[in-house]
Amino acid sequence: MEAVCDMNILPVCIHLDKLKDACKDLLPIVVVIAFFQVVVLRQPLPQFRDVLFGALLIVTGLTLFVQGLEMGLFPIGEAMAQALTRKGSLFWLLFFAFFLGFSTTVAEPALIAVAAKAAAIAGQGGLIDPGQESLRQYAFGLRMSVAFSVGLAILIGVLRILRGWPVHYLIIGGYLLVMLMTVIAPKEIIGIAYDAGGVTTSTITVPLVAALGVGLASTIRGRSPLVDGFGLIAFASLLPMIFVMGYGLLLFQ
Repeated sequence: MEAVCDMNILPVCIHLDKLKDACKDLLPIVVVIAFFQVVVLRQPLPQFRDVLFGALLIVTGLTLFVQGLEMGLFPIGEAMAQALTRKGSLFWLLFFAFFLGFSTTVAEPALIAVAAKAAAIAGQGGLIDPGQESLRQYAFGLRMSVAFSVGLAILIGVLRILRGWPVHYLIIGGYLLVMLMTVIAPKEIIGIAYDAGGVTTSTITVPLVAALGVGLASTIRGRSPLVDGFGLIAFASLLPMIFVMGYGLLLFQ
């Protein structure tokens, strides 16, 4: 007999649905690993208990993360965008957009890890002094360059929504600049710059930025949340590549 969720157990039912979704999301990864381990390598999975326990932690964490996005980050991003729009202050809206992009990127775990690894490799390769202070300054400068670029990217994206600029013109122009910078930038920084464009759009930045765009487009008359509300993430991926290659030009020339 099919269970019916009344109001008293509705939150439990919602969490169970999220848990099922997380299991479905993880299933393809499990299938691929199991296929190569059993069919191609023909070996038992090493440390099976640890792997199984880790998979349970991933499912639990993914469930809680998605639930947290829906309960916290998405609503607050949309609410703040709508409140600032109703306030009618362009300065405060752009100020909020810039520092939202900057602060979420500075706190991005993926960026912290990539910056630290890039500094360590640069020190080992003799590009910078391998001392701890030099490594720290290199990683810090890389993080600040990326964070500033993402803040500027979100600011430009908000202006695009307000002014109704076509997104494809800005994206095409941006990637033309990326290709130009790739030609003149030091080869030691190009790979890091391209990776920086990816790591900025991760667990912390994406939910808040997406909610900001949708909330803003929903509030402004004549703007469509579907057409105009998305696209901020593309700018957040694009500008870090330009700024990191610029950082390399200043550092290695």
